[in-house]
Amino acid sequence: MTSDKKRLEAPHRRVESSAPRIVEKAAVVGYRGTAAVLARVPPRLSRSLIGTAVQASYLAWPAKRRSSNLNFSRVLGLPPDDPAVRRLALRAYREYARYLVELMRLPSRPVAELIANVETAGIDRADAMWSDSGRPIIIVVGHVGNNEAVGAAFTDRGYPVNVVADDSSFPELFELLRRQREAWGVRLIPWRNLRDLFTVLRRNEVLVLLVDWGYRDDGIPVQLFDHWTTLPAGPATLAAKTGAMIASLAVRRTGEDRFRVELDEPFTVPSSDPADLQRATQRIADALQRTVATAPEQWYSF
Repeated sequence: MTSDKKRLEAPHRRVESSAPRIVEKAAVVGYRGTAAVLARVPPRLSRSLIGTAVQASYLAWPAKRRSSNLNFSRVLGLPPDDPAVRRLALRAYREYARYLVELMRLPSRPVAELIANVETAGIDRADAMWSDSGRPIIIVVGHVGNNEAVGAAFTDRGYPVNVVADDSSFPELFELLRRQREAWGVRLIPWRNLRDLFTVLRRNEVLVLLVDWGYRDDGIPVQLFDHWTTLPAGPATLAAKTGAMIASLAVRRTGEDRFRVELDEPFTVPSSDPADLQRATQRIADALQRTVATAPEQWYSF
């Protein structure tokens, strides 16, 4: 929600990789190595060690700490320097570490185990919604809970799930993650591939878009926690051009490795008129606000 555009530039907006080749190689090797270790270390110990390291990064990185505190201050309705804001930010960073451990352990876990941890009521509702409509559906989500677990549960029901992802910062790491996701049925689409997005929607499939990348001055103005910011224009624009439905999805952690899925009532966007696009995007913002307000410590869009 902060307007520091340089620090919060959305990954899918970056034109070229900002990482030198050696850094990209190191990132892939580091990711593979850490994932191999985490496959053998008890999850509780992994979460504790990585949680401490991630919280230390919050304390040691002033710019990121300021932007995190500003966002969480607006969630709580308190000044950024209030102790309650700092406590929430530290909890959120620790929850993010839990997600990182889960993400890196994915290749070593049976898909059935991952799916079994997702409560089915929200999946059932989405299934009925999509089947009855005869339309493609754009599912919009935030960086909350664990979207990978839910993606596996959707594909287990036979959904053709396509997720738009950033391939510009670390292309080799993107390729590694793409292969892992496709092993259990989720297809990653590079953000530049606009033709593929329209093809997916023409086939009446499911397209997943993350919307809480941070303020961009070319986004659509919305109110979030009583402050102006912007959300991407993509979901509303695609829906208007293709006739797809939009549905906001909330993922919440409800216990140890357990997740609940809730899906808002779907809606369509009647036209590409700016007023229609703004109303649709505000509706997305309202759903994101409800999701974050229910479990702000699970929101890891820092």
